[in-house]
Amino acid sequence: KVFGAKPGDGAAAGSYGYTNSGYSVYEEENDRLTESLRSKVSAIKSLSIEIGTEVKNQNKMLSEMENDFDSTGGLLGATMGRLRTLSRGSQTKLLCYMMLFSLFVFFVIYWIIKLR
Repeated sequence: KVFGAKPGDGAAAGSYGYTNSGYSVYEEENDRLTESLRSKVSAIKSLSIEIGTEVKNQNKMLSEMENDFDSTGGLLGATMGRLRTLSRGSQTKLLCYMMLFSLFVFFVIYWIIKLR
């Protein structure tokens, strides 16, 4: 029965207090909002997957750089040890040549890295 309707008012016998067309409008609105939400969730999911992939690539690059810096640090430490050994002797001219050569190598490596 229709709420507030009297039996003689001409109300439909199977009515539950709402019209079928009003219910259909709410269902269509609900379906539209559900589809909108589904598309937004899908976009966020793909974005989060892309972020995860980028983070993995960045972590891999950082670990490679860490390994490169460790090997370079070891090489530099060995070179400094050799320079200390040379500086203890009276071979000042040889030490000067070694320093100039080291600076030259440093600038060549710097120039190569800048061109990458």
